Amino acid sequence: MQPTTSPRLPGQAVQPWYKHRWPWLLMIGPAIVVVAGFYTGWLAYTQQDALVVDDYYTQGKAINMDLRRDQVAAEMGLTLGLAYDPAKDILSGALTSHGNPYAGNLKLQLIHSTQPNKDITLNLDTRSDGTFQMALPFLEISRWKVLVENSETNWRLTGEWPWPAEPKIVIKP
Repeated sequence: MQPTTSPRLPGQAVQPWYKHRWPWLLMIGPAIVVVAGFYTGWLAYTQQDALVVDDYYTQGKAINMDLRRDQVAAEMGLTLGLAYDPAKDILSGALTSHGNPYAGNLKLQLIHSTQPNKDITLNLDTRSDGTFQMALPFLEISRWKVLVENSETNWRLTGEWPWPAEPKIVIKP
């Protein structure tokens, strides 16, 4: 008497392995991992790594010069208020020095936290009362770094703006 190797009914034909569902179900997991690995490799190869700086030494030396500009802004008592109205697509604000209006040409940069191609640079002319308005068609939901400086780059104000969580911000040195 010989032992049987598989439980089957008499007269039932043995099917090849690829006609059973269990081997396929067991292979789905590793196949998904292999496809995801190729996709991740493709993303890493084709996308720019925006957070890595090529010349960190030069940027490190420039930090000391930027700190001087921050000190000048503090001595001037500068304060910037910004607001964005998405219904009207208008960025508005006011710049004061020790509570008095500051008029002049300004450079306003809205720097995206991770994608440099989404950075926005605006040249503003403030009115005599220190206010300004600028058409801004679309402001993406993000945590923006705000950088404001005069045309001579003697001073600068910097701050963070988590828009639209905070529709208005005030930046002080």
